[in-house]
Amino acid sequence: MTRPVAIVANASFYVGPDLARMLAARGYDLILGDPADGLAEEVADLGAESWVVDGVADMSEPTAAPRLVDMAMDAYGRVDSAVFFSGQIVTGRFLESSADDLAKVVGGNIEAVYRALRVFAPPMVEAGAGQILAITSASGLKVTPNAPLYSATRAGANMLVKNVAAEIAGSGVQVNAIGTNFMDFDGFRAATGADDPAIRARIEANVPMGRLGTMEEFAAFCGAFLDGTARFQTGQVVGFDGGWSAS
Repeated sequence: MTRPVAIVANASFYVGPDLARMLAARGYDLILGDPADGLAEEVADLGAESWVVDGVADMSEPTAAPRLVDMAMDAYGRVDSAVFFSGQIVTGRFLESSADDLAKVVGGNIEAVYRALRVFAPPMVEAGAGQILAITSASGLKVTPNAPLYSATRAGANMLVKNVAAEIAGSGVQVNAIGTNFMDFDGFRAATGADDPAIRARIEANVPMGRLGTMEEFAAFCGAFLDGTARFQTGQVVGFDGGWSAS
């Protein structure tokens, strides 16, 4: 029996390595973008074959998504699932922002999502099935003080996901997004100072659930959007932020 194939566009950090392990454990072979050291060996131990594509971490770069799909088609002749994340954070008040700030967030938060969707969707539409998951930001679901350009472009990316999903729903391809905030990984902790226990406590006080989210539970939540077990869900943007976007 042919194993399904998933693209993990950035397997180097954040939730990427956990997603690769989860998909391998669920029977997928993998295309890994810039995998973390030792990850290919880990997924092999879980029974998965994987192919590595280096230098594709920036989804706004025009060749990144095509190289991932080309590898999948060359190696397996199919793509069943694809997951990617993007993001360029610019903070500060709107009245103090610049055109350079705008260009940065449009490139990192909208163009990257456009390029990934534009490349990942066609082979799945042609095959008549597939799942695409864009990991965006919960800031696109709620007014975010001191990050108006970031929040607005994340909202634009979320709406692009919804529109693409509606356009191709009849093909059997699912397109969804998960918007995150308050995640416990080195990038968030470094950006916010959350490695300091006092600062972390103040940050967690803004989260209704009172803590940061883990990569393991986030990967588990992503599973139903990628593993083919829940094919009646498309065009949705779901917050994964401990209740912050709902408050």
